[in-house]
Amino acid sequence: MFFNVKDMEQIHAQKQFIDTVIVPLLSLEFADERSKQSSSAAEFLMSLTAFIEQQFKGRLLVTPPFSYMESLKETVGPEAIAAELQSAGFKHIFFVTCDHHWTTNSDSLQVVWLPSIPLESMDKAVKQRILEDQLKQVIPTFTKVWTSQ
Repeated sequence: MFFNVKDMEQIHAQKQFIDTVIVPLLSLEFADERSKQSSSAAEFLMSLTAFIEQQFKGRLLVTPPFSYMESLKETVGPEAIAAELQSAGFKHIFFVTCDHHWTTNSDSLQVVWLPSIPLESMDKAVKQRILEDQLKQVIPTFTKVWTSQ
């Protein structure tokens, strides 16, 4: 489910079944030398979270990405986002990112770090295989948390 009117209506109607939220954490860089890497990571992360949503539709919500500038990284608060989502009734909040910095918060947050894979030059079939492979890496993280309820 995505954060749109149609899906949110369904989430409210079936709240007891939708207990998980995925929040993509995106670093935005605009300096010439870093903008390509940043945009490539964003494309990968958004493609992957959309693919995860397809596989687990009806079990989780994918929020719009939480985007930040590198210089503001220390002032952003994923902990506050997690607290708000928990107070809204979600049991499991996963932050998915290509920025290794957030793994230092893994004591207080469920952070799933994945290395960015440049998808922009791949054809559709190769891109699909890459996303499937990455999903296989992520599934154990979700199922471990879901089964330990």
